[in-house]
Amino acid sequence: MLGLRTVPERLPEEGPFPFNLPFVPALDLRFEAPVTFFVGENGTGKSTLLEAIAAMSRLPVSGGSRSELAAAHGPEKESSLSRVIRPAFRQQPKDGFFLRAEFAAHFASLLEEREKDPSFLGNPYQIYGGRSLHTRSHGEAFLAILQNRFEKGLFLLDEPESALSPQRQLALLTLIYDLVGAGDAQFIIASHSPILMTYPGAQIVSFDEENLRGIAFEQTSHYQVTRGILEHPEGYWKYLSEPDEKTP
Repeated sequence: MLGLRTVPERLPEEGPFPFNLPFVPALDLRFEAPVTFFVGENGTGKSTLLEAIAAMSRLPVSGGSRSELAAAHGPEKESSLSRVIRPAFRQQPKDGFFLRAEFAAHFASLLEEREKDPSFLGNPYQIYGGRSLHTRSHGEAFLAILQNRFEKGLFLLDEPESALSPQRQLALLTLIYDLVGAGDAQFIIASHSPILMTYPGAQIVSFDEENLRGIAFEQTSHYQVTRGILEHPEGYWKYLSEPDEKTP
């Protein structure tokens, strides 16, 4: 994927969410590195844009690969934002996967349903580590997908750190590094994890202002807050524990 651009004539007038997200009218984003991070506060539209990219890449917005496009295994069925955005591909990715932390249980249940379905040919767990994802912890299930399913293509990750310990986040970084080094793998990751954002040469896109902009790792609030509280916890806790003078 090379870039995304909003098509103004497709925008509804005074449209509801997601068309009222601040970045939508002037969206013009180019992907300049094999690994891109979407960063910003909750509610700024990171996951919503990731859903739109999934839809435009023919991946299910509830997560999974193209094999799950017709499965309807999660609450999200479509991306309305994708209808007003024009993607630019060097070539349409031949493969890909959308990993959504919040819908991981739905995906694990889908695989179990396929195991019981006599019309499903083959082993549904074969490319996910060989056994049901429900038999693993949340973090282990994530890693089973990442380590066994990812190879070449476009990979979208929505807050993968939510299931991973710091050590496992380092394992994810190693996996991404190896796949990018082998060629033909691109990652777009919505994240709050300063650990993941250390990836060398990554493009970091901030959603915290009206227009999306690239920033350095050290400029992210995630880095600044994490560094501050680790280096001076007493100062942060003094501030956090002070009673609100405005409260009677």
